[in-house]
Amino acid sequence: MKYTFENNSVIISELNDFDLAETLDCGQAFRWKENDDKSFSGVVEGKICRIKKENDLYILENCCQDDFLNLWIDYFDLNRNYGEIKKILSTDETMAKACEFSPGIRILRQKHWETLCSFIISQNNNIKRIKGIIDRLCENFGEDLGQGFYSFPTAEKLAEYSPEDLSELRAGFRARYIIDAAKKVASKEVDLDKVAQMPLEDARKELMKIVGVGIKVADCALLFGFGRIDAFPKDVWIKRAMEYLFPQGLPKCAEPYGGIAQQYIFNYVRVCPDALPQEYKK
Repeated sequence: MKYTFENNSVIISELNDFDLAETLDCGQAFRWKENDDKSFSGVVEGKICRIKKENDLYILENCCQDDFLNLWIDYFDLNRNYGEIKKILSTDETMAKACEFSPGIRILRQKHWETLCSFIISQNNNIKRIKGIIDRLCENFGEDLGQGFYSFPTAEKLAEYSPEDLSELRAGFRARYIIDAAKKVASKEVDLDKVAQMPLEDARKELMKIVGVGIKVADCALLFGFGRIDAFPKDVWIKRAMEYLFPQGLPKCAEPYGGIAQQYIFNYVRVCPDALPQEYKK
């Protein structure tokens, strides 16, 4: 990867294995919006950014050098060699098909609290509705950043409220979970900085102290918010994939990269019409 800075933008060249739609609209993050020109706009850590691809170049607009080096490289996981990982995963025939179907997926490194809260909201929900609830959460309790963008509210901010105060979000039963999470995180009863340093099983158990956080939500938070690629979240689609495609369990070649493999598998079985028999899609 190479990059230059020009007019408050970063121009990235020689970057492989990165597709914007596959990465930003595949269910691991919920605050990116696709524009008419196929670019994406979003907010991360209070920073508004627009990213687009032109020929072989990726352009991050409204991005200074410090933000790129200290935020966006890590956020987009740009220093990880996904090409090499796909070679290893593709030693298994079925994993090779999943990697080939969505070769541009990367695992985003999102903020601990925002990711945890977002996946609490994601329970028994679809992506469109999840995005709507999160948009309303930010509009009502985040800071106005201008241009129609809002920051994600902190746990400390939300801890001041009750579930009833979240009625405008139309989050249903999840409002109680959001407030419980906010209070436990704000008080350090669940210390997310310590969670980041724990072994996977301990980290999972710590997050599950929060009302409404089960194994799946905990693993999603750990994978997408803590960079724990050893986490392997199992939603309905992954459970179907494991039953039909991997009845003997995840191939050994994929075990060190379970979370990355999970995203290739997830997108493959959810989008590819031939990945699973029809009876597995009901």
